[in-house]
Order: sequence, then C-alpha cells, then structure tokens
Amino acid sequence: MTEREWLSTEDWYASLPTVYLAAGGLITDTSGRILLVKPSYRPYWLFPGGVVEADEAPHRGCEREVLEEVGLSVRAGRLLVSDWVPADAERPRPNMYFLFDCGTYHGDAPIRLQEEELVDHAFVTVEEGVGLLSAASAARLPAALEARATGETRYLAASRPTDADVPR
Repeated sequence: MTEREWLSTEDWYASLPTVYLAAGGLITDTSGRILLVKPSYRPYWLFPGGVVEADEAPHRGCEREVLEEVGLSVRAGRLLVSDWVPADAERPRPNMYFLFDCGTYHGDAPIRLQEEELVDHAFVTVEEGVGLLSAASAARLPAALEARATGETRYLAASRPTDADVPR
C-alpha cells in the first residue's frame, strides 16, 4: 500500500472557493416605512449596511455599518433574509448577503449620513422602495417584511425564492 499525499490544512483551506459577505439592516419607522440610503457611488438606493470585514461576524458588520452610515447604534436582531448571489461580470466571486432586523426608528436619535459615501436617506413605502432599490435588494425587501411578520427567515438564491428557477 502506498502512502497517500495529503494537503496541509493551510493548503486545503487556500484551495477552497471564497465569497464576498455583506450585511444590512431593515429599519422601519413607526409608520412601517423602510429606511433606505442613497450612496454616491451607485445609481440606486440601498439598505443601510455594507461589506463584512475579515474576521467579523455578519451581524456585527451590520451593526458597525449602520452606525457608520447613518449614526444609529442598533442591535442586529433576527436574521430576516440570506441571499446567495452568483458571480457575474462585476463580481468574480459569489456574494452572500444577510439582512437583519434592526428594529423601529422612533426619531430619538438624529440620522447622520456618512458624507464620504452617502448623499441622502429616506423612509419609504414598500412600493417606493422596490422602485429605488437594485433588482436584488428589491427582491429582499418583501422577503424581509414577510420574515419579520412570520418569524421565519427567508433564504433567497440569486435574489429569488429557492423554489424559483435558480441558476446553478
């Protein structure tokens, strides 16, 4: 019997595929409107949030990004939506997006925009939000509201429910 060559743990991990991680927060006002932000670097609006840093848990990345972007200290509550988005011409790796329930804004703290990245914010209705968001984020919005209402996290693949025709 010949001895088999094994990869070192370091080499094995280095050989695995990687993904980008991003996390955002669903924040609503007391009327149920959704907080969105308008970045200076995209043509569409976004949920407050951003890229998760190395060695940072997604819920902590969400809290950090919301604080940085809009000046609100929130607790990332229950995971509402996870969305796996395949690589494409813009992204050489897949993206995993997490949308957390960050509660209701009661107006008790001012919203302060991160001027380096954001040019505006608004509390919008679902219909308005779907029109302002990218196609991927627009799909996450009703899924997040459904998850908040039912208590069941929604998993999307390519920003569609998993029972839809998802690219493999």
